[in-house]
Amino acid sequence: MTAGTSKDAAGGGPRSQAAVKAALTAQAVETPSWAYANSGTRFKVFAQPGVPRTPFEKVDDAAQVHAYTGVAPSVALHIPWDRVDDYGALAAHAHERGLRIGTVNSNVFQDDDYRLGSVTNPDPAVRRKAVRHLLDCVDVMEETGSRDLKLWFADGTNYPGQDDLRTRQDRLAEALHTVYDRLGEDHRMLLEYKLFEPAFYATDVPDWGTAYVHCLRLGPKARVVVDTGHHAPGTNIEFIVATLLREGKLGGFDFNSRFYADDDLMAGAADPFQLFRIMYEVVRGGGFTPDVAFMLDQCHNIEAKIPAVVRSVMNVQEATAKALLVDPEALDAAQRGGDVLAANAVLMDAFSTDVRPLLAEMRTEAGLDPDPVAAYLRSGRQERMAKERAGGEQAGWGA
Repeated sequence: MTAGTSKDAAGGGPRSQAAVKAALTAQAVETPSWAYANSGTRFKVFAQPGVPRTPFEKVDDAAQVHAYTGVAPSVALHIPWDRVDDYGALAAHAHERGLRIGTVNSNVFQDDDYRLGSVTNPDPAVRRKAVRHLLDCVDVMEETGSRDLKLWFADGTNYPGQDDLRTRQDRLAEALHTVYDRLGEDHRMLLEYKLFEPAFYATDVPDWGTAYVHCLRLGPKARVVVDTGHHAPGTNIEFIVATLLREGKLGGFDFNSRFYADDDLMAGAADPFQLFRIMYEVVRGGGFTPDVAFMLDQCHNIEAKIPAVVRSVMNVQEATAKALLVDPEALDAAQRGGDVLAANAVLMDAFSTDVRPLLAEMRTEAGLDPDPVAAYLRSGRQERMAKERAGGEQAGWGA
């Protein structure tokens, strides 16, 4: 299939190459501040030369990704990792560099007080501390102009009988309601889930169903966020995406890639076909809108940070382009006719299409280099950062 032979899902006619380009140009992929910091495994955090020392320098690096890709106009914050004295100044700094502050991510998993949980902790004083932090994050949203508050809880138990499972859900619901009531008119709450780790017996928000139930009870400003690394092996993530879109409760993605568990590798690196299948359901379900936030959630441990983030953005673009090339008319006819092979062939045809020339042409038309990674590496900025940022404390996990 060529880039100009797809059908338009809305009207049933051919989707032109121009229409595909227009859809891709409208796509925005948010990058995370922590992707530019030092990170590693539970055994070792690996330092790299030129890593940011402050949240302002993280914004500078995120601006480089947007400058070379044209589709990464926002950077997510993680509080307290990105704590500053003046969030308005940080937002202004981002604006000067062609960015805006995106999702504000809370952190209620690194303090010693949270050993037995944060908002579900048996100790009321610890629960109050955790809720205060979440409310502080809403304040950061107001100061930076952020729309989304993302909540992920490491809360859970390691042993049967350690705590009452139902009571912990009650505590979680109470905390979520408190934060939800504090949200501004244009704010949203995105509730994330994770199968396991660090809790090994029971995790308080382990799956999309638990997150969905809480969001449903909270109201329209609460949505579920899907982290592609937070599922058991073999989980059909695109089914989850299709269902949440059908219910109007998909708030966004944390894109990364994994082989085993929450590996946080570059998006599309381990299983590009899965990323394509997910993006097809997004296109099919009408989720290719600003209501669904596309964000990377990755840690680049052994590869250079900025080129890895650029490559990840490009991988998301490629998966999206292929999803836009699926011929919905042919697929519908095969599905209604029960033609299993033909239906599968429609998807495989789109996935097998080389969309790199289309994306290179799109970037050239936008005044960008057709190869963003190569262009960044040629710029010499990587070497300049290593010299200019020598000294001081590098940002990393927990910093």
